[in-house]
Amino acid sequence: MLSVLRNRTYRHLFLAQVIALIGTGLATVALGLLAYDIAGARAGSVLGTALAIKMVAYVAIAPAISAVADRIPRRALMVGADLTRAGVALSLPFVGQVWQVYVLIFALQAASAAFTPTFQAVIPDVLPEERDYTQALSMSRLAYDLENLFSPALAAALLAFMSYNWLFLGTVGGFIASAALVVSALLPTPVPAAKREGSAYTKATAGSRLFFVTPRLRALLALNLAVAAASAMVTVNTVVYVRDHLARSTTDVALALGSYGAGSMTVALLLPRILDKVTDRAVMLRGALLLTVVFAALGIVTAAGGGGWRWPALLGTWAAFGAACSMVLTPTGRLIRRSAPPQERTSAFAAQFSLSHVCWLLTYPLAGWLGAQAGLQAAVIALGAIAFIAAVTAVRLWPADDTDGRPRVRSGLDPAPFHREPARSAR
Repeated sequence: MLSVLRNRTYRHLFLAQVIALIGTGLATVALGLLAYDIAGARAGSVLGTALAIKMVAYVAIAPAISAVADRIPRRALMVGADLTRAGVALSLPFVGQVWQVYVLIFALQAASAAFTPTFQAVIPDVLPEERDYTQALSMSRLAYDLENLFSPALAAALLAFMSYNWLFLGTVGGFIASAALVVSALLPTPVPAAKREGSAYTKATAGSRLFFVTPRLRALLALNLAVAAASAMVTVNTVVYVRDHLARSTTDVALALGSYGAGSMTVALLLPRILDKVTDRAVMLRGALLLTVVFAALGIVTAAGGGGWRWPALLGTWAAFGAACSMVLTPTGRLIRRSAPPQERTSAFAAQFSLSHVCWLLTYPLAGWLGAQAGLQAAVIALGAIAFIAAVTAVRLWPADDTDGRPRVRSGLDPAPFHREPARSAR
């Protein structure tokens, strides 16, 4: 899989992604400590609000950027986003009010909402061969999982020698290095974007409309919801399971999260070979259906009154969640590349970025509120039901004969705005 790094342009872009992710991880740790300094016991509510602001920025800004992305060189857009993020990170140590944190977090995440879809849309042009592109998607998945494991450990090591404010400087350095690597990469000339008529709103929602008229992308919307239900359960309630439900140490919180990452990384490493033989549809739908089985297993662990088996069972459940989520998330880029012509890819990736975070905006607070107010079992049942309904919906929306990878839209809807091929019968 590492052979894809022989491509100089992709190697520079991948390193830019990794370094920026490490910087973001350092900022996440530092932001929690900053919130505690400013708000004390209210730090949790501050971080919760900051997380909600992050999701709102992702949902609102990505489509807006896609409406004007064809007027801005991709290199300039990504470098500008990195430098904006560096400037915001440099400002964070100097804030003294909660509202200032919120404003800067919105600016930081708005820049991320501009960078990420643009970056994702560039990679298919850099790696036109599907096998190489599949390997790149697995590399990207690994980068996210390793960041979740490596950044907190690095932050803990650095905090032994310095105050948390210095972590923000690490974030600044990461974004500047990312910008430098993007500048050094020789990006291919993009296919000119199709001229879109209509209002700014029409242009901003072009990618979203593409999702709603393409059967496999409508299925992807449901798959995003299934993944969000599972990931929210892990992200929000791991500490509750480990510390309160199982009465284990804080170190075990990191171990549980590491199990989730290990499951995800294992699948990401295996998928390039599997996808040579199995369709995206088969892998992604099985991953979504597996999530419902894992939720059932988690319900058993949650309902159990005691027993030493519950801790290894929780670790196995978290690893299975990570594996199932990776089965859905890793091939997503292939699906979008096959469903959108080159001139529409930025809009399509922006739509995926925005719409997937709508799902997070729903499941994050639901996982936290139900877990706190009605108990963990109620959260498992509610989120498990969401995952089950979403998985079954995806199976029904994605035609079983959709195996050739060609763009397809639902009969009766005008494909002209997206320059699609004539629709074939979905059944």
